[in-house]
Amino acid sequence: MRFQGVGLCLGLLFITVNADFMDDGVEVEDFSENSDESNIKDEPSSGTFKYKTPQPIGEVYFTETFDSGNLAGWVLSKAKKDDVDSEIAIYDGRWEIEELKENQVPGDRGLVLKSKAKHHAIAAVLEKPFIFADKPLIVQYEVNFQDGIDCGGAYIKLLADTGDLILENFYDKTSYTIMFGPDKCGEDYKLHLIFRHKHPKTGVFEEKHAKPPDVDLKEFFTDRKTHLYTLVMNPDDTFEILIDQKVVNQGTLLDDVVPPINPPREIDDPSDKKPEEWDDRAKIPDPTAVKPEDWCRLGIWSPQKIPNPDYFEDDHPFLLTSFSALGLELWSMTPDIYFDNFIICSEKEVANQWATDGWELKIMVANANEPGVLRQLVTAAEERPWLWLMYLVIAGLPIALVTSFWWPRKAKKKYEDTGPKKTELCKLQSKAALEQEAEEEKAPEKPEDVQEEKKPSEAEVVIVAKEVIGEPEEKNEEDRETIEGPEEVSKLSKSGSEDEMKDADESTGSGDAPLKSLRKRRVRKD
Repeated sequence: MRFQGVGLCLGLLFITVNADFMDDGVEVEDFSENSDESNIKDEPSSGTFKYKTPQPIGEVYFTETFDSGNLAGWVLSKAKKDDVDSEIAIYDGRWEIEELKENQVPGDRGLVLKSKAKHHAIAAVLEKPFIFADKPLIVQYEVNFQDGIDCGGAYIKLLADTGDLILENFYDKTSYTIMFGPDKCGEDYKLHLIFRHKHPKTGVFEEKHAKPPDVDLKEFFTDRKTHLYTLVMNPDDTFEILIDQKVVNQGTLLDDVVPPINPPREIDDPSDKKPEEWDDRAKIPDPTAVKPEDWCRLGIWSPQKIPNPDYFEDDHPFLLTSFSALGLELWSMTPDIYFDNFIICSEKEVANQWATDGWELKIMVANANEPGVLRQLVTAAEERPWLWLMYLVIAGLPIALVTSFWWPRKAKKKYEDTGPKKTELCKLQSKAALEQEAEEEKAPEKPEDVQEEKKPSEAEVVIVAKEVIGEPEEKNEEDRETIEGPEEVSKLSKSGSEDEMKDADESTGSGDAPLKSLRKRRVRKD
């Protein structure tokens, strides 16, 4: 039972450390059922995978795999940020085309943000502008925070089709339609969905933020794995946000964004003014204790409500401004953020197959190269130093249990070799007494047998036990007289026998060991 507890502790520890690795394995199984290129041998390495650059199977507005090894079609920004010191205002962050640092798929490359604490901006034009009408919008791409992330983002901007868009002038204030992707600063982990909604009366754009996801996003920023981010916006004004093809946020553009699309019907009257004689006090002292008949200005003043002149009701907020380019405008304190496999389309089947041919292959390679249990324990302890103490406790627990289990038993065995156990002695005496009683019941009752033999007292049992064990009798003759007590003296005087008494117990063969008879001591008369 003690060792079962140790096994339980080790099992719980392994489950805790290995919990982060379970979800990815399930997802790989789901994807492999639909993949034509996922027939791999047991325990494969990255060299066994045959990578082929993904190709869209339907209509798309934009795709990019970076497998060509160059930035053809991409434009680096030469703009400067406004209201910022000249030293940091320029977008001088460096971009490179590289393979992943870990779990590389031969032939697969991505766009990597290389500079620390610098502004980065790069953009590319779509094959054709996306117009919000009767087709869904699906935006999908991969991100890997290869060195973790301290403070920085990996979101994209879908740049508005304004007619005067110049990618070399792309900067933080360039008009965009949608901003989507992960962002982190401090301990605040975010997954942005921000779209700019145009006021139909004033023509002013206002940013609308989707509600935050209900899931813990920390793992996607810290596990150094490639994750797939997907945005789906439907013509019925609903939206979904997925990570690794699992929904993490969903809602409607009318109800689940802040501030809401439609303004309130009534607003405070801007022309209404507070009267000079207005008393804001809820209660005032009344020396006459009589309520004035014409009192009507008691309490806190508030302006009158009027119809909102800017009120509108947009029942179809999906109809956003069309966009014609995709850009990354980022600043990060951590370098080597990896981007890959961008796609913008309207059909889920196209996006899913694109993920199968690209992202799924990365996950299979990562799972094939997954470290063993020992390495997982070490990695977990590096992230959580308190686990080292738990490892020491669990490692020392079996030794302590084995020591405590065997040490007392050896000492007890040495003691048991000196003689029979007390429990065995009591069993022998009790059995002898029962057999004697049974023989007496069978024998015919004689008139001279007026008085039955007295059963041995507790003191006699102790004396006999000492004789069996072999201990010397410490009591002298007179002490034994005291042990016998007055009852024995009375019995001997009546029976007239002063020499010896009948045996209290007869020896019976039980098959286990010879039984000692209980012999009463002679009582000396004074």
